[in-house]
Amino acid sequence: MRKITLSLFLFLASFFSLYSSSSVKEATIHSEKIVLGSGCFWGAEKGYEALPGVIDAVSGYADGNGIRASYREITKLKNKFNADNHAEVVEVTYNKNIISTEKLLIHYFESHDPTQINRQGNDIGTQYRSIILYSNNEQKKVIDSVIQSFQKLLSNAGYGPIATVVKPIEKFYKAENYHQDYIAKNPNGYCPDHSTGVRFAQLNEVPAIDNSELFVGKKIVVIEAAGYCPYCEKFQAKVMESYSGDIPIISRLASDLDGLEINSPTWATPTILFLEDGKEVFGHQGYLDTKEFYQALGYFKLGDSEAYRVAFEKGTDARFCKEYEIFKNTPDGVFVDKLSGAALFDTRDRFNSSTGWLSFTRPIKDSVYSKPDNSYGMRRTEIRSVTSDIHLGHVFPDGPNGMPRYCINATVLEFRARVDHNRS
Repeated sequence: MRKITLSLFLFLASFFSLYSSSSVKEATIHSEKIVLGSGCFWGAEKGYEALPGVIDAVSGYADGNGIRASYREITKLKNKFNADNHAEVVEVTYNKNIISTEKLLIHYFESHDPTQINRQGNDIGTQYRSIILYSNNEQKKVIDSVIQSFQKLLSNAGYGPIATVVKPIEKFYKAENYHQDYIAKNPNGYCPDHSTGVRFAQLNEVPAIDNSELFVGKKIVVIEAAGYCPYCEKFQAKVMESYSGDIPIISRLASDLDGLEINSPTWATPTILFLEDGKEVFGHQGYLDTKEFYQALGYFKLGDSEAYRVAFEKGTDARFCKEYEIFKNTPDGVFVDKLSGAALFDTRDRFNSSTGWLSFTRPIKDSVYSKPDNSYGMRRTEIRSVTSDIHLGHVFPDGPNGMPRYCINATVLEFRARVDHNRS
Protein backbone atom coordinates (compact mmCIF):
# COMPACT_ATOMS: atom_id res chain seq x y z
CA MET A 1 0.00 0.00 0.00
CA ARG A 2 1.30 3.46 -0.85
CA LYS A 3 2.31 5.68 2.04
CA ILE A 4 -0.27 8.24 3.06
CA THR A 5 0.24 11.55 1.24
CA LEU A 6 1.50 14.60 3.12
CA SER A 7 -1.61 16.66 2.42
CA LEU A 8 -3.84 13.86 3.66
CA PHE A 9 -1.75 13.53 6.81
CA LEU A 10 -1.96 17.28 7.49
CA PHE A 11 -5.68 17.20 6.90
CA LEU A 12 -6.17 14.40 9.39
CA ALA A 13 -3.98 16.12 11.96
CA SER A 14 -6.05 19.30 11.77
CA PHE A 15 -9.53 17.83 11.65
CA PHE A 16 -9.65 14.53 13.49
CA SER A 17 -8.07 15.13 16.84
CA LEU A 18 -10.11 15.32 20.04
CA TYR A 19 -10.88 18.93 20.71
CA SER A 20 -10.89 20.75 24.05
CA SER A 21 -13.76 23.11 24.76
CA SER A 22 -11.50 26.10 24.09
CA SER A 23 -10.75 24.96 20.52
CA VAL A 24 -14.25 23.85 19.48
CA LYS A 25 -15.68 26.50 17.18
CA GLU A 26 -19.09 26.99 15.59
CA ALA A 27 -20.80 24.60 17.95
CA THR A 28 -23.39 24.74 20.68
CA ILE A 29 -21.70 23.73 23.94
CA HIS A 30 -23.78 21.53 26.24
CA SER A 31 -21.32 21.14 29.12
CA GLU A 32 -22.10 22.94 32.37
CA LYS A 33 -20.70 23.07 35.88
CA ILE A 34 -22.53 22.89 39.18
CA VAL A 35 -21.04 22.62 42.69
CA LEU A 36 -22.73 20.20 45.08
CA GLY A 37 -22.11 19.67 48.79
CA SER A 38 -23.62 16.66 50.57
CA GLY A 39 -21.23 15.86 53.40
CA CYS A 40 -17.93 14.06 52.93
CA PHE A 41 -16.83 14.67 49.34
CA TRP A 42 -15.08 11.31 48.87
CA GLY A 43 -18.15 9.16 48.31
CA ALA A 44 -20.04 11.96 46.57
CA GLU A 45 -17.29 12.37 43.98
CA LYS A 46 -17.34 8.65 43.23
CA GLY A 47 -21.11 8.70 42.81
CA TYR A 48 -21.09 11.55 40.30
CA GLU A 49 -18.29 10.01 38.27
CA ALA A 50 -20.38 6.87 37.83
CA LEU A 51 -23.24 8.79 36.18
CA PRO A 52 -23.45 8.64 32.36
CA GLY A 53 -22.99 12.16 31.06
CA VAL A 54 -20.74 13.40 33.85
CA ILE A 55 -17.53 14.63 32.25
CA ASP A 56 -15.59 15.32 35.43
CA ALA A 57 -16.06 15.47 39.21
CA VAL A 58 -13.52 17.29 41.37
CA SER A 59 -13.46 17.41 45.15
CA GLY A 60 -12.94 20.84 46.66
CA TYR A 61 -14.04 23.63 48.95
CA ALA A 62 -16.45 26.54 48.52
CA ASP A 63 -18.68 29.11 50.24
CA GLY A 64 -16.20 30.07 52.96
CA ASN A 65 -15.21 33.53 54.07
CA GLY A 66 -11.89 34.50 55.62
CA ILE A 67 -10.74 30.91 56.02
CA ARG A 68 -8.00 29.32 53.94
CA ALA A 69 -9.42 26.67 51.64
CA SER A 70 -7.47 23.63 52.81
CA TYR A 71 -8.43 20.41 54.55
CA ARG A 72 -6.18 21.17 57.50
CA GLU A 73 -7.86 24.56 58.04
CA ILE A 74 -11.52 23.63 57.61
CA THR A 75 -11.21 20.65 59.95
CA LYS A 76 -9.75 22.67 62.84
CA LEU A 77 -11.90 22.51 65.98
CA LYS A 78 -12.35 26.28 65.99
CA ASN A 79 -14.03 26.08 62.55
CA LYS A 80 -16.29 23.10 63.28
CA PHE A 81 -19.31 25.32 63.90
CA ASN A 82 -18.03 28.44 62.16
CA ALA A 83 -20.70 29.76 59.76
CA ASP A 84 -17.91 31.18 57.58
CA ASN A 85 -16.23 27.80 57.15
CA HIS A 86 -15.87 26.29 53.70
CA ALA A 87 -18.08 23.34 52.76
CA GLU A 88 -16.74 20.11 51.31
CA VAL A 89 -18.13 20.10 47.79
CA VAL A 90 -17.74 18.46 44.41
CA GLU A 91 -17.53 20.49 41.20
CA VAL A 92 -19.45 18.46 38.62
CA THR A 93 -18.98 19.10 34.91
CA TYR A 94 -21.70 17.39 32.93
CA ASN A 95 -22.95 16.95 29.38
CA LYS A 96 -26.55 18.17 29.25
CA ASN A 97 -26.99 16.22 26.02
CA ILE A 98 -26.72 13.04 28.10
CA ILE A 99 -27.72 13.91 31.67
CA SER A 100 -30.04 16.81 32.45
CA THR A 101 -29.59 19.14 35.40
CA GLU A 102 -32.78 17.63 36.80
CA LYS A 103 -31.44 14.05 36.72
CA LEU A 104 -28.15 15.15 38.26
CA LEU A 105 -30.03 16.85 41.11
CA ILE A 106 -32.23 13.81 41.61
CA HIS A 107 -29.07 11.79 42.23
CA TYR A 108 -27.79 14.52 44.55
CA PHE A 109 -30.90 14.61 46.74
CA GLU A 110 -31.37 10.85 46.80
CA SER A 111 -27.75 10.27 47.89
CA HIS A 112 -27.82 12.24 51.18
CA ASP A 113 -30.17 13.67 53.79
CA PRO A 114 -30.84 17.28 52.80
CA THR A 115 -32.95 17.89 55.93
CA GLN A 116 -29.94 17.76 58.26
CA ILE A 117 -28.23 21.03 59.18
CA ASN A 118 -24.42 21.16 59.23
CA ARG A 119 -24.06 17.41 59.39
CA GLN A 120 -24.50 14.10 57.58
CA GLY A 121 -24.87 11.24 60.04
CA ASN A 122 -21.88 11.19 62.37
CA ASP A 123 -20.07 13.80 60.28
CA ILE A 124 -20.86 16.96 62.22
CA GLY A 125 -19.81 20.52 61.42
CA THR A 126 -20.40 23.35 59.00
CA GLN A 127 -18.07 21.77 56.45
CA TYR A 128 -20.67 19.01 55.97
CA ARG A 129 -23.61 21.30 55.17
CA SER A 130 -25.93 20.50 52.27
CA ILE A 131 -25.33 23.12 49.62
CA ILE A 132 -25.86 23.73 45.90
CA LEU A 133 -23.89 26.43 44.09
CA TYR A 134 -25.29 27.09 40.63
CA SER A 135 -23.71 28.57 37.48
CA ASN A 136 -26.71 30.15 35.76
CA ASN A 137 -30.37 31.09 36.20
CA GLU A 138 -31.58 28.09 34.22
CA GLN A 139 -29.93 25.80 36.79
CA LYS A 140 -31.54 27.83 39.59
CA LYS A 141 -35.01 27.27 38.13
CA VAL A 142 -34.41 23.52 37.94
CA ILE A 143 -33.06 23.46 41.51
CA ASP A 144 -36.17 25.20 42.85
CA SER A 145 -38.44 22.81 40.98
CA VAL A 146 -36.61 19.68 42.16
CA ILE A 147 -36.54 20.90 45.78
CA GLN A 148 -40.27 21.55 45.68
CA SER A 149 -40.97 18.07 44.33
CA PHE A 150 -38.61 16.30 46.75
CA GLN A 151 -39.93 18.21 49.75
CA LYS A 152 -43.38 16.71 49.18
CA LEU A 153 -41.88 13.23 49.05
CA LEU A 154 -39.82 13.82 52.20
CA SER A 155 -42.77 15.28 54.11
CA ASN A 156 -44.90 12.27 53.20
CA ALA A 157 -42.11 10.05 54.59
CA GLY A 158 -42.00 11.96 57.89
CA TYR A 159 -38.93 14.11 57.25
CA GLY A 160 -38.64 17.81 58.00
CA PRO A 161 -37.90 20.72 55.69
CA ILE A 162 -35.01 20.66 53.24
CA ALA A 163 -32.09 22.65 54.67
CA THR A 164 -29.99 22.76 51.49
CA VAL A 165 -28.37 26.14 50.93
CA VAL A 166 -28.76 27.39 47.34
CA LYS A 167 -26.47 30.15 46.05
CA PRO A 168 -24.69 31.23 42.87
CA ILE A 169 -21.11 29.96 42.75
CA GLU A 170 -18.48 32.57 43.54
CA LYS A 171 -15.28 30.60 43.94
CA PHE A 172 -14.40 26.91 43.89
CA TYR A 173 -11.11 25.71 45.38
CA LYS A 174 -9.80 22.34 44.23
CA ALA A 175 -8.92 20.07 47.16
CA GLU A 176 -5.49 18.56 47.69
CA ASN A 177 -4.47 15.84 45.26
CA TYR A 178 -4.82 13.01 47.76
CA HIS A 179 -8.55 13.80 48.04
CA GLN A 180 -9.13 13.39 44.29
CA ASP A 181 -10.58 9.98 43.37
CA TYR A 182 -10.01 8.97 46.99
CA ILE A 183 -12.39 5.99 46.96
CA ALA A 184 -10.91 4.69 43.70
CA LYS A 185 -7.46 4.85 45.31
CA ASN A 186 -8.73 3.43 48.62
CA PRO A 187 -11.54 0.93 47.84
CA ASN A 188 -12.08 0.21 51.52
CA GLY A 189 -12.01 3.87 52.45
CA TYR A 190 -14.63 5.87 54.33
CA CYS A 191 -17.78 6.09 52.19
CA PRO A 192 -20.91 6.31 54.38
CA ASP A 193 -24.43 6.25 52.97
CA HIS A 194 -26.51 9.00 54.56
CA SER A 195 -29.40 8.86 52.08
CA THR A 196 -32.98 8.99 53.37
CA GLY A 197 -34.22 6.14 51.20
CA VAL A 198 -36.83 8.48 49.70
CA ARG A 199 -36.86 8.27 45.93
CA PHE A 200 -38.35 10.37 43.19
CA ALA A 201 -41.17 8.71 41.24
CA GLN A 202 -39.74 6.99 38.19
CA LEU A 203 -40.51 8.83 35.00
CA ASN A 204 -42.01 6.91 32.12
CA GLU A 205 -39.21 5.05 30.44
CA VAL A 206 -38.40 6.34 26.98
CA PRO A 207 -38.06 3.50 24.47
CA ALA A 208 -34.43 2.83 23.62
CA ILE A 209 -33.25 3.95 20.20
CA ASP A 210 -32.59 1.07 17.81
CA ASN A 211 -28.95 1.44 16.76
CA SER A 212 -28.71 -1.89 14.96
CA GLU A 213 -28.26 -0.21 11.56
CA LEU A 214 -25.16 1.59 12.88
CA PHE A 215 -23.31 -1.66 13.54
CA VAL A 216 -23.15 -2.65 9.87
CA GLY A 217 -20.86 -0.93 7.41
CA LYS A 218 -19.97 2.74 7.22
CA LYS A 219 -22.29 5.35 8.68
CA ILE A 220 -22.10 9.05 9.51
CA VAL A 221 -23.76 10.07 12.77
CA VAL A 222 -24.54 13.70 13.49
CA ILE A 223 -25.05 14.37 17.19
CA GLU A 224 -27.70 17.06 17.52
CA ALA A 225 -29.14 18.93 20.48
CA ALA A 226 -32.39 18.15 22.26
CA GLY A 227 -33.02 21.91 22.23
CA TYR A 228 -32.08 24.70 19.85
CA CYS A 229 -28.72 24.46 18.10
CA PRO A 230 -28.09 27.06 15.34
CA TYR A 231 -25.00 25.24 14.06
CA CYS A 232 -27.00 22.02 13.71
CA GLU A 233 -29.52 23.90 11.57
CA LYS A 234 -26.67 25.37 9.54
CA PHE A 235 -25.13 21.94 8.93
CA GLN A 236 -28.55 20.57 7.97
CA ALA A 237 -29.15 23.38 5.47
CA LYS A 238 -25.65 23.64 3.99
CA VAL A 239 -24.64 19.98 3.85
CA MET A 240 -27.29 17.41 4.71
CA GLU A 241 -30.12 18.72 2.53
CA SER A 242 -28.06 18.41 -0.67
CA TYR A 243 -26.39 15.11 0.27
CA SER A 244 -27.52 11.91 -1.45
CA GLY A 245 -24.42 9.77 -1.16
CA ASP A 246 -24.43 6.05 -0.42
CA ILE A 247 -23.06 6.35 3.15
CA PRO A 248 -26.11 7.16 5.27
CA ILE A 249 -26.14 10.24 7.52
CA ILE A 250 -28.11 9.56 10.70
CA SER A 251 -28.99 12.03 13.46
CA ARG A 252 -28.81 11.10 17.14
CA LEU A 253 -28.85 12.75 20.54
CA ALA A 254 -25.77 12.15 22.67
CA SER A 255 -27.93 10.05 24.97
CA ASP A 256 -28.87 7.72 22.10
CA LEU A 257 -25.49 6.15 21.34
CA ASP A 258 -25.91 2.95 23.35
CA GLY A 259 -23.57 0.16 22.33
CA LEU A 260 -21.46 2.26 19.97
CA GLU A 261 -17.72 2.64 20.50
CA ILE A 262 -17.37 6.43 20.58
CA ASN A 263 -14.12 8.23 21.42
CA SER A 264 -15.05 11.85 20.74
CA PRO A 265 -16.62 14.00 23.47
CA THR A 266 -20.32 14.60 22.84
CA TRP A 267 -20.96 17.83 24.74
CA ALA A 268 -20.87 20.03 21.61
CA THR A 269 -23.39 20.02 18.78
CA PRO A 270 -23.14 19.25 16.05
CA THR A 271 -20.56 16.53 16.54
CA ILE A 272 -19.99 14.53 13.36
CA LEU A 273 -18.90 10.92 13.82
CA PHE A 274 -17.65 8.63 11.07
CA LEU A 275 -18.38 5.05 12.10
CA GLU A 276 -17.59 1.64 10.70
CA ASP A 277 -19.37 -1.40 12.14
CA GLY A 278 -20.39 0.60 15.20
CA LYS A 279 -16.90 1.92 15.97
CA GLU A 280 -15.75 5.50 15.57
CA VAL A 281 -13.06 5.91 12.93
CA PHE A 282 -12.78 9.64 13.59
CA GLY A 283 -15.00 12.50 14.65
CA HIS A 284 -15.25 16.28 14.63
CA GLN A 285 -16.84 18.56 17.21
CA GLY A 286 -18.58 21.58 15.71
CA TYR A 287 -19.79 22.72 12.34
CA LEU A 288 -18.04 21.52 9.19
CA ASP A 289 -18.58 23.57 6.05
CA THR A 290 -19.31 21.78 2.80
CA LYS A 291 -15.72 21.60 1.61
CA GLU A 292 -14.44 20.34 4.97
CA PHE A 293 -17.22 17.76 5.25
CA TYR A 294 -16.54 16.29 1.83
CA GLN A 295 -12.81 16.13 2.40
CA ALA A 296 -13.54 14.22 5.62
CA LEU A 297 -15.98 11.98 3.78
CA GLY A 298 -13.43 11.55 1.00
CA TYR A 299 -10.87 10.13 3.38
CA PHE A 300 -13.51 8.01 5.15
CA LYS A 301 -14.86 6.47 1.95
CA LEU A 302 -11.86 6.48 -0.35
CA GLY A 303 -8.89 6.22 2.01
CA ASP A 304 -5.43 6.64 0.52
CA SER A 305 -6.50 5.77 -3.01
CA GLU A 306 -6.23 6.98 -6.58
CA ALA A 307 -9.78 8.25 -6.33
CA TYR A 308 -8.84 10.41 -3.31
CA ARG A 309 -5.86 11.89 -5.15
CA VAL A 310 -7.99 12.66 -8.21
CA ALA A 311 -10.74 14.23 -6.13
CA PHE A 312 -8.62 16.34 -3.78
CA GLU A 313 -5.19 16.64 -5.36
CA LYS A 314 -6.29 17.17 -8.96
CA GLY A 315 -4.85 13.86 -10.03
CA THR A 316 -5.70 12.09 -13.28
CA ASP A 317 -6.85 8.52 -13.94
CA ALA A 318 -4.60 6.26 -15.95
CA ARG A 319 -5.84 5.91 -19.51
CA PHE A 320 -8.26 3.01 -19.96
CA CYS A 321 -8.33 2.41 -16.20
CA LYS A 322 -10.60 -0.34 -14.87
CA GLU A 323 -13.33 2.13 -13.87
CA TYR A 324 -13.32 3.52 -17.39
CA GLU A 325 -13.70 0.04 -18.82
CA ILE A 326 -16.68 -0.56 -16.51
CA PHE A 327 -18.40 2.76 -17.21
CA LYS A 328 -17.82 3.20 -20.95
CA ASN A 329 -20.73 0.93 -21.96
CA THR A 330 -23.22 1.14 -19.07
CA PRO A 331 -26.97 0.95 -19.62
CA ASP A 332 -29.06 4.13 -19.75
CA GLY A 333 -28.54 6.22 -16.61
CA VAL A 334 -26.53 8.95 -14.94
CA PHE A 335 -23.09 9.29 -13.44
CA VAL A 336 -23.07 10.79 -9.98
CA ASP A 337 -20.53 12.43 -7.69
CA LYS A 338 -18.88 9.56 -5.79
CA LEU A 339 -19.16 11.46 -2.50
CA SER A 340 -22.30 13.62 -2.60
CA GLY A 341 -24.37 11.41 -4.90
CA ALA A 342 -25.35 14.43 -7.01
CA ALA A 343 -26.08 13.67 -10.69
CA LEU A 344 -23.29 15.06 -12.90
CA PHE A 345 -23.41 13.49 -16.38
CA ASP A 346 -26.01 11.60 -18.41
CA THR A 347 -25.24 8.54 -20.54
CA ARG A 348 -27.24 10.20 -23.32
CA ASP A 349 -24.47 12.81 -23.58
CA ARG A 350 -21.64 10.26 -23.46
CA PHE A 351 -19.54 9.51 -26.52
CA ASN A 352 -16.46 7.49 -27.32
CA SER A 353 -13.55 9.89 -27.74
CA SER A 354 -10.98 7.06 -27.98
CA THR A 355 -8.89 8.93 -25.41
CA GLY A 356 -9.22 6.39 -22.63
CA TRP A 357 -11.25 8.75 -20.43
CA LEU A 358 -15.00 9.11 -20.14
CA SER A 359 -16.20 11.85 -22.46
CA PHE A 360 -19.44 13.84 -22.51
CA THR A 361 -20.73 16.71 -24.60
CA ARG A 362 -22.27 18.44 -21.60
CA PRO A 363 -22.90 18.05 -17.87
CA ILE A 364 -26.27 17.95 -16.17
CA LYS A 365 -27.44 21.52 -15.68
CA ASP A 366 -25.96 23.35 -12.66
CA SER A 367 -24.06 20.26 -11.48
CA VAL A 368 -20.51 21.41 -12.22
CA TYR A 369 -18.50 24.60 -12.47
CA SER A 370 -15.31 25.51 -14.29
CA LYS A 371 -12.15 27.39 -13.40
CA PRO A 372 -8.84 28.09 -15.15
CA ASP A 373 -6.08 25.50 -14.67
CA ASN A 374 -2.60 26.60 -15.70
CA SER A 375 -0.72 23.77 -14.02
CA TYR A 376 2.10 21.87 -15.76
CA GLY A 377 2.63 24.78 -18.15
CA MET A 378 -0.73 24.17 -19.85
CA ARG A 379 -3.82 26.33 -20.20
CA ARG A 380 -6.85 24.21 -19.46
CA THR A 381 -10.30 24.59 -17.98
CA GLU A 382 -10.87 22.47 -14.89
CA ILE A 383 -14.30 20.98 -14.06
CA ARG A 384 -15.39 20.56 -10.43
CA SER A 385 -18.53 19.30 -8.73
CA VAL A 386 -20.82 22.00 -7.36
CA THR A 387 -21.93 19.95 -4.34
CA SER A 388 -18.66 18.47 -3.07
CA ASP A 389 -16.14 20.68 -4.91
CA ILE A 390 -14.09 17.62 -5.91
CA HIS A 391 -11.96 17.70 -9.06
CA LEU A 392 -13.66 15.86 -11.95
CA GLY A 393 -11.52 16.56 -15.02
CA HIS A 394 -11.27 19.15 -17.80
CA VAL A 395 -13.29 20.46 -20.72
CA PHE A 396 -11.86 20.83 -24.22
CA PRO A 397 -13.32 22.36 -27.40
CA ASP A 398 -12.79 19.25 -29.58
CA GLY A 399 -16.02 17.32 -29.06
CA PRO A 400 -18.23 15.95 -31.87
CA ASN A 401 -19.93 18.43 -34.23
CA GLY A 402 -18.25 21.43 -32.65
CA MET A 403 -19.47 20.60 -29.15
CA PRO A 404 -17.28 20.56 -26.04
CA ARG A 405 -15.58 17.43 -24.75
CA TYR A 406 -15.86 16.98 -21.01
CA CYS A 407 -12.96 14.66 -20.20
CA ILE A 408 -13.89 13.14 -16.83
CA ASN A 409 -12.06 10.81 -14.44
CA ALA A 410 -14.07 7.65 -13.89
CA THR A 411 -12.65 6.97 -10.41
CA VAL A 412 -14.60 9.87 -8.87
CA LEU A 413 -17.93 8.79 -10.36
CA GLU A 414 -20.57 6.19 -9.60
CA PHE A 415 -23.25 4.97 -11.98
CA ARG A 416 -26.98 4.82 -11.37
CA ALA A 417 -29.27 3.21 -13.88
CA ARG A 418 -32.26 5.26 -14.98
CA VAL A 419 -35.53 4.16 -13.47
CA ASP A 420 -38.30 3.64 -15.99
CA HIS A 421 -41.40 5.03 -14.25
CA ASN A 422 -43.63 4.01 -17.19
CA ARG A 423 -43.21 0.29 -16.40
CA SER A 424 -45.86 -1.37 -14.27
